[in-house]
Amino acid sequence: MQWYVIGTVAALLTTFGFVPQVIKMLRTKSVRDISLLTFIQFSLGMSLWALYGLHLRDVIIISANGIGVLILVIAIGLYLYYRARHLKRHEGSIS
Repeated sequence: MQWYVIGTVAALLTTFGFVPQVIKMLRTKSVRDISLLTFIQFSLGMSLWALYGLHLRDVIIISANGIGVLILVIAIGLYLYYRARHLKRHEGSIS
């Protein structure tokens, strides 16, 4: 039981670890200090963990990493949106 609780807490911390970055992007409408490579790397890693969880039929591994990937896909989408918006805004001021 003790290890189940530890595993669940670890899964929750990992799953929602990027939520503060998503909130920051939404609040500031900026991705200036955000690393796209980090989002991509973690998305790939969590996707592989989810596949491993499927192999083991471990609901905690599958759900934690599946939700984590979803959050990271949202983060990547926001990153690309705000980055394009920033570049478009500055493109007009350079000309």
